Amino acid sequence: MTKIAIIGLGYVGLPLGLRFAESNVSVLGLDVDPKKVDAINAGQSYIRHIDAAQIAAARESGLLEASTDFSRVAEVDAVLICVPTPLNQYREPDISYVLKSGAAIAPYLAQRDDDGGRIANSEETDSPSAISHSPLSFPKLVVLESTTYPGTTDTDLRKVLEEGSGLKAGVDFHLAFSPEREDPGRKDHSVKTIPKIMGGYTEACLQRCVELYSLALDSVHPVSSCRVAEATKLTENIFRSVNIALVNELKMVFHKMEIDVCDVIDAAATKPFGYMPFYPGPGLGGHCIPIDPFYLTWKAREYEQHTRFIELAGEINTAMPDYVVARVGEALNDDSKSVKGAKILILGMAYKPNVDDDRESPSYVLTKKLEEKGASVRYNDPYVPEIKVTREHPEYAGRKSVEITDDYDCILVATHHDEYKVFDFSGFKSPLVDTRNCVSKRPDKYYRA
Repeated sequence: MTKIAIIGLGYVGLPLGLRFAESNVSVLGLDVDPKKVDAINAGQSYIRHIDAAQIAAARESGLLEASTDFSRVAEVDAVLICVPTPLNQYREPDISYVLKSGAAIAPYLAQRDDDGGRIANSEETDSPSAISHSPLSFPKLVVLESTTYPGTTDTDLRKVLEEGSGLKAGVDFHLAFSPEREDPGRKDHSVKTIPKIMGGYTEACLQRCVELYSLALDSVHPVSSCRVAEATKLTENIFRSVNIALVNELKMVFHKMEIDVCDVIDAAATKPFGYMPFYPGPGLGGHCIPIDPFYLTWKAREYEQHTRFIELAGEINTAMPDYVVARVGEALNDDSKSVKGAKILILGMAYKPNVDDDRESPSYVLTKKLEEKGASVRYNDPYVPEIKVTREHPEYAGRKSVEITDDYDCILVATHHDEYKVFDFSGFKSPLVDTRNCVSKRPDKYYRA
């Protein structure tokens, strides 16, 4: 039986591991967080949209276990790396989690026989028969799934793996890149059905990657290199970032003209070709769109290329919380109040509707900016009952969701959860600022932002 290890048991790694387990592949989940490891081994879920019953079933089948012991990579046929690739304080790529993962597994990439003894690498024998091959076992396959700039896999990660193992990529172990395309909470597409892009360090590396993912996924799409696969993921997310920036700018312009931008977008979407609707918001959120464009703009400088268009889109999207805060100020002014000293309720800490994923959520930026202006800010989110420790905003850890009441000077809708779409605000006296055009039962003092 094929056995794989997945490093990183978050919003990408856990669903991927469950999909492989459902496909009769033995999965070893590896994470530095013992709480996640303990939860999985107990058949429990720490991600709202992933059913605990699914984890429990995988555990009962014996096809899923979790550990903090990275030396157990020695037991598996393939290692899939699904760790964060954030930006540092200077908004430059931070691939430290990728490189640390590579360093942790490198000593255990050496091929082993059935008794656990090490088999010679390519420099120690000239005999091909010295290396035993099961369908997926040897050489081991390492796949990076984390979004990153072109060259990470075949240069940065490869060097760490080779130096830590004494082996050669493409000879003693296979190496590939296959970008995750996870969209948390989405019901019309899943890990199983979303086509999987993959590129290999060599043709043999690519073939081994195709063989592995074909065990669990409906569709794989091989490309010519790791760098093409890396560039593909960046292109997908830059496309979204640029188009969101466009509608955010249109929103601000049309607001001055007293034109409803959402009416405009809906009308334009009736054209059956040449147009794809995107909708404005309070700023970008999630693990991809706010971050990935900067991976390419940073790498482009190495080639003396200036990505002005991409950077401009990033500037527009990054500035949207300032526009929203200004609209909150206008709503308060119309009510003879100021931001300083105001009690404000933000609706939604998750970055997208109906999930508990608050990574890079614009609500954190809005909270910070409003509090810096002297406001007292609380939040409501049925999917985020309490804010956990995050890399970006650890100062908000421990804050808890409160009830929606009319006891605030202003209510700010930041996330379009279904609950807010149907909530009856019609009797509220507080002004309500809606950044998502989602509230149907509106108060008299209703503002768009």
